[in-house]
Amino acid sequence: MIPGLASFVGNTPLVELEFPISGSSMRLFAKLEMFNPGGSIKDRPASLMIRQAIAAGRITRDSHLIESSSGNLAIAIAMIARQMNLRFTAVIDPNITKVNRDLITAYGAEIELVDQKDEEGGYLHSRIRRVRQLLEKLPGTVWLNQYANPDNPRAHYEGVGSEIVRDMPLEPSHAFIGVSTCGTIMGVARRLREAWPNIRVVAVDVVGSVIFGGPSAKRRLPGIGASRIPEQLDASEVDEIVYVTDWESVLGCHQLVRYEGLLAGGSSGSVIAAIEKMAPRLPRDAVIVTILPDRGERYLDSVFNPDWLAESDRVEIPLQAAHRTLGAADHLRNAS
Repeated sequence: MIPGLASFVGNTPLVELEFPISGSSMRLFAKLEMFNPGGSIKDRPASLMIRQAIAAGRITRDSHLIESSSGNLAIAIAMIARQMNLRFTAVIDPNITKVNRDLITAYGAEIELVDQKDEEGGYLHSRIRRVRQLLEKLPGTVWLNQYANPDNPRAHYEGVGSEIVRDMPLEPSHAFIGVSTCGTIMGVARRLREAWPNIRVVAVDVVGSVIFGGPSAKRRLPGIGASRIPEQLDASEVDEIVYVTDWESVLGCHQLVRYEGLLAGGSSGSVIAAIEKMAPRLPRDAVIVTILPDRGERYLDSVFNPDWLAESDRVEIPLQAAHRTLGAADHLRNAS
């Protein structure tokens, strides 16, 4: 029997990059999640959340899936829903790229656009409110709820985290992981710590995100940061935070192309920018592992468009302002 497309989710390549990091002897390994069939790491939680909901009887052949996402998760769900002949509505906002919107609709999914900003100045709260309205309005609707669904971090614990443990040729000293819903960093951090208790987990966030208590501000880059604290977040799994700007993330994307020939998405540029920014504080023989979440083709009209960011967005921030080490007080605040 020929396996279905969803069976090819996972087992993506782990490669060592030759990317120059401040002239040091650090080694950098990257998990290339762009090789998933839907083009991103979000294939993993989309597949597991749907499979588990089917097993629990929440999803039947008559179900109508709904999810709040303006990017890769919506594309992944749309792909899987199409294979299963299920209806799917993606609740999106104006920050979605044209390519992502076109991909979602190409799979036959429906679009619900939310254009009213929420109390944080973003769209996430507004999107979730629209999801709840649709759940009351439309029959047979099922919300997978990536923000609070335990199968989200579980997919990364069992998937990308376990694959890194299996494939790394030596013990990593640091893991740099971008944050948004925090499913990826929570699942991966827990799995890596089981194998390597001394690993330092560095969360990469974008300026304007409120995940770790920073002030809310305008953000342009999709796929990283959030305007609310995710239910998935357990700050005790994070040792340090590095903030990058949209502009620094764009530079990181272009450097990946220049030095590696890798056309990767915006959050991939974010982790590269964070690693470069942190390099002066890292041991010269550090072994770093990171995750490049998606393909760059879907960012040709944004990150790889020289006119996408306004001149006022083209700023960089020094490490002193961008770095924070989480201590016991932070973890207690998060727990409360």
